[in-house]
This record gives sequence, C-alpha cells and structure tokens, in this order.
Amino acid sequence: MVRPAPALPTGRNRVYPAVQPSPIKEDCPVPQTLDAVAVRSWCARALDALGREREEIDAINVYPVADADTGTNLYLTVESAARAVEAVFAAHEVGSSSPAPGEAVRAMAHGALIGARGNSGTILAQLLRGMAERLADGDELPGALRRAAQLAREAVAHPVEGTILSVAGAAADAAGACTAPEDAGAVAKAAYEGARTALDATPGQLEVLARAGVVDAGGRGLLTVLGALVETVSGAAVPARHERVAHPAPPPEQCGAEGGPAFEVIYLLEADDAAVSRLRTRLDGLGDSLVVVGGDGLWNVHVHVDDAGAAVEAGVEAGRPYRIRITHFAAAAAAAAPRREPVQRAVVAVVPAEGMAALCAEAGATTVLARPGEPPASGELVDAIRRAHAREVVLLPNDPDLRHTAAAAAEQARTEGVRVALIPTRAAVQGIAALAVHEPGRRFDEDVVAMTAAAGATRYAELAVAERQSWTTAGVCQAGDILGLIDGDVAVIGHDLAATAETVLDRMLSAGGELVTLIAADSAPAGLTARLESHVRETHLAVDTVAYAGGADEAPLRIGVE
Repeated sequence: MVRPAPALPTGRNRVYPAVQPSPIKEDCPVPQTLDAVAVRSWCARALDALGREREEIDAINVYPVADADTGTNLYLTVESAARAVEAVFAAHEVGSSSPAPGEAVRAMAHGALIGARGNSGTILAQLLRGMAERLADGDELPGALRRAAQLAREAVAHPVEGTILSVAGAAADAAGACTAPEDAGAVAKAAYEGARTALDATPGQLEVLARAGVVDAGGRGLLTVLGALVETVSGAAVPARHERVAHPAPPPEQCGAEGGPAFEVIYLLEADDAAVSRLRTRLDGLGDSLVVVGGDGLWNVHVHVDDAGAAVEAGVEAGRPYRIRITHFAAAAAAAAPRREPVQRAVVAVVPAEGMAALCAEAGATTVLARPGEPPASGELVDAIRRAHAREVVLLPNDPDLRHTAAAAAEQARTEGVRVALIPTRAAVQGIAALAVHEPGRRFDEDVVAMTAAAGATRYAELAVAERQSWTTAGVCQAGDILGLIDGDVAVIGHDLAATAETVLDRMLSAGGELVTLIAADSAPAGLTARLESHVRETHLAVDTVAYAGGADEAPLRIGVE
C-alpha cells in the first residue's frame, strides 16, 4: 500500500537539489530522426554519461533500499543494450549493409532486457521496450515515450510516486505537449525538461528522499539517459548536473517498508503470458518491489523477498528461469559503507564456477563469476577492481572472448587512478598458475612478468559434452559425445569421460610437463580425478598432479599442464 506523501520539511532541514533549473545549451541544433545510427549513438552517449555519473547516482540511492548501486545497475543495463546494438551493426558490416531503424531499436530493448540489473535497471529496460514497440512501427518520439511510460508503470506491481516512474511519466507528458512532434530534437528537449522538473519534485512525493535530502536515484539516471538522447538527435549540449547527499543515507531498514525483505532476486524467464500472470500473483505474496518486464516469451523478473528459494521455485513453476542473481541486502549495504585504506596490490580474476571462485579467493584474489552464456560486462570488472580497493591491480580475464571487455575495464580503472596490468589469460587454469607465483611484496612490473610467464607456460584443456551433431577440427561428433578441447580446439572425440580425459592428458604431456592441474565439476563421475592422477603417475614419470573441486561448472573437467 502506498502511503500519502508528506510535505517537505521546512526550515534548515529542507534540502533541494544542488543544481537549479537551467536551459539546454544550443551548441549546434541539427534535428534528426531516430534512425539506426542515432540509436547507436544514443546508446554510446548514455553509456558514457552514466559512466561519468555512476558514483554520484549511487551516492543518492536511498529507495527502495540504500544499497548504493542504482547508478551501477543503470550503467550495466545500458552497457548490455549498447552491446546488442553493436552486434547488429557488426552483423550488417559482413554484408556491407546498414541495419533498419526498427532492427537497431529492437536490439537496444532486447539487450537492456537480458542485461537489466536492479529495480531501476529493470524499469529502464521496460521503458526502452515501450519505445522500441512504437519506433519500430514508424511512430514518432512522443508516442514512443508515452508507450514507454505506460508499459513501465504496468510492469511494477505497486507503483510509487516520486520514483523513476514519475519522471518517465512527466517526460512523456512534456513530449506529448511539444508543438513539433515530428522534430525529434524538439521532442527530446521537451521530454528532458519535463523529466528534470519531475525529478526535482520527487523529495516532495517520497518521504525517505526528503529525509535524506536527495532526489530519486532511478529518476536521476533516467534524466541522464534522456540527456544523451537530446545530444544525439539535436546536437544540443545538456548542462552538467550534480547532486549532493545533505544528510547521511538512512539505513536499509528505513528505506521502504520497515523490516523489509532480506534478498533481491533477479532472473530471466522463458514463459508464456498466462504463466507470467500467475507468477506475478505468487511473487507479490512473497515480497515487494516486484517488477516483471518483457514479453514474447522472454521476461526479466525482479523482486525483494525473504525467501529467495521460494522466488526461484515460483519461476521454475512458471517456465525456465536462468541467469539467476540473488543479492543479500545486508552484504550490499556493508559493501556500500566507507571502505578501508587501500592495499598496495590485488588480483582480480574472472572464474567460470563457484568452486574456482573459492579457490582463487583463498589465494587472495577478488573474483567475478562468468556464468554459462553470461559473460561479465566491463562495468562488472570495473566494480571488482574497485572492490579490490588497491592501488595496483592485476586483471586475469581467463577467457579469450573477454579480452576487449577486460581492456575497457582496465582503461576505465586507470582513469580513476588505479594502476592496472591486464594479463591475457585464456583459461581459468592459466589464471590459477598466475596466482600461484603472485608475490605482492615484489615490484609491480616484476610480479606481472612472473605471473604472465606462468600463465603463458600453462597449456589448457577442458572436456565437454556435445549437444548436437557438428563438424569439429577432430572430425564429426554426435550429440552426447565427449569432446576434449586442447587450447580451445577440439582434439579428441570419445564416448567415455575418463578415457577421453586420459587421451587428452597423454597428448598434452607428450610435449613435456612438470605439473598437471585437474579441476573436476560436481557433475564429474566419482573417482575421476583419482583415476587420472594414477594414470599420470604410471604413464608419465616425474610429473606431479594437483586436483581441485570445481563446483557447479558447465565443463565436467578442466586441465592445466605446466
């Protein structure tokens, strides 16, 4: 239930946004339509702006939970949208053609949907979906913004005024009142001004904002996204805006309902409309801050609950949930608290499974989990570098597909004053080899050289189960075959996991080796590592072996040979 919003406090406790209304500066007004190139530019500009303002938006995040992550969540959501748009352009470059406007805007919305983070990020994804619906059909910007605000409000189980929903609604109303609806630049400016005015009013609509002396963080992030739209379609420069927290942010238990839920649960869900309707009812009874966005069989579900397992089980009953994220608010609040003095050096490693995360953490590394089909975004790597809280950081991506993402994260961290060295590790076992020789006490350059040498001297392999018939570098495989991949290429096709693993080991050790690392997943047969250790002892003299538990890893076995 939404309580009536109290009036703003008066006297010396009354706090307004640090920036008073100011007009948009007309640098080079060039009205444009929102074509595919403009969509691409909008995503890039919004991502850049959110990157600059992320920490400031995080700092004013007090509703619904003061976990200081709204700016980060919006950044990651837009980064996923931008990545999807870039993929569309890359596909068209192969055929020397340009994407249609509808294709680009739908990619933006889909990317935001699958990458949405947090309450505000999920709502932003639905706003973009609403815009995509209308723009892809050739509608003008006022209609797109109107549909966006409508869909976003419908996605929230219990809409609250003074949030991103109020700002989106005001932007749509202002755009609808524009006297030149065909001029995307004029409409975008009107929407921005309407959103800015609504944002300044949010402390008068939501008591928790008034107490902290801040505007709504989600609405502030949306204003940034709309500002990027103005710059894209009009060429006008949006004035810089800065917020401040006049009072310390209230503790999480005061931000929303008293004794609020302990966990945030987010997952993607494949389900039909009827099942999602039942899921909404079920989740609404389990917790609050329920937002379900998407459509056409793919949904992003966000809810705050005390029983995270029940929220996931409800998703299983409705369809197929995946990319499940569960955040404990107490831990998030602790992470948002003032941090200790920076250490001199740290290691940040991307790992494919929880077991390896624990292993790397024991060695002192800060880890980022890369779930199957869900590579971490550069923003997540930057956050991990910040969490490491060190003056010098060694970054281990442990995946060749993450080289550009890791390079972007390293560059961003360097702009924040952190000295970052990126070692281009291609597999988790290479990262483990690098960690094994890491010595924080020696000079940074010497440490990086030693870790790079150890990683480079480690050949890597993994075993996988073929999902379908296909051609490989080792021949044709059938569904269910065991594939032995050495240094990323299929080298062995077998029918038994242990026998295939022995063949892979023999091939790798034929070129020499001193140490074999075995990382077996929970799905691997019992006794697999013991059998392989025995095989190495009996077949390859003077070669040591070490085995670790990999946890719930997609690959049943990973192998490293140093």
